[in-house]
Amino acid sequence: MAVARVTTITASSPKGFQDAFQKGIDRAGSTLRNITGAEITSQKAKIENGEISEYRVTMQLTFILE
Repeated sequence: MAVARVTTITASSPKGFQDAFQKGIDRAGSTLRNITGAEITSQKAKIENGEISEYRVTMQLTFILE
């Protein structure tokens, strides 16, 4: 029987939402093992001088406990 845990993280990128999502998964993968799924729960953008300066993604990651 597998037991899973869900954790919430936020990642950012100056390039776009997809890049922020990938950076978040990459960074989480450096400390969490057995990541099996991800769900984006919110997308936000930081605005400076009328321009988007940073894309932010909050996501829930599911991973199997060893």
